Amino acid sequence: MNGFVDGAVAAPVDAATEFRAFFEAHYAELARLARLLTGDTEGADDLAADALVALWHRWDRVRTADHPAAYARGVVANLARSHIRSAIRERRRIALFWAQCSEHADAPDVPAVVDVQQALRTLPFRKRACVVLRHAFDLSERETALALGISVGTVKSQTSKGMAQLERLLGARAAGELVGRRT
Repeated sequence: MNGFVDGAVAAPVDAATEFRAFFEAHYAELARLARLLTGDTEGADDLAADALVALWHRWDRVRTADHPAAYARGVVANLARSHIRSAIRERRRIALFWAQCSEHADAPDVPAVVDVQQALRTLPFRKRACVVLRHAFDLSERETALALGISVGTVKSQTSKGMAQLERLLGARAAGELVGRRT
């Protein structure tokens, strides 16, 4: 009976210690991923924390996974997707509410400095996630595929298309700024 109690007590302590080490090693990376995926600096820490809470609840499965960090990135990506969808729904409701009394602006205010994060926000979620994981986190195509739960071929095509879209967007903005300065 004593051995059973000791064994039962020792396992959770080891799991807690192991999770604490995982948390310390990956929290900053997961918060950065959340920030880049959502563009929301303030909410990124909350998303990373929510992801780690979810991981803790499934820690027995996560700790035995082949790539626990990839699993964690996938959880952050899914939470970010939900966060973005909620924000879009909220913006639509607000836009509908204010549509009758808002003024229409003919031309958008183009910022003087091209903001890469702003450009990233224009990409569809999957393209943005592939570009961020591949280029900001330097993950391989295979690691990116594992994190997002998609095939390596999808990672390749989405990254390529996302980068091309960013180049077009950023190039168009830079060209517009130069034209605006000359006139």
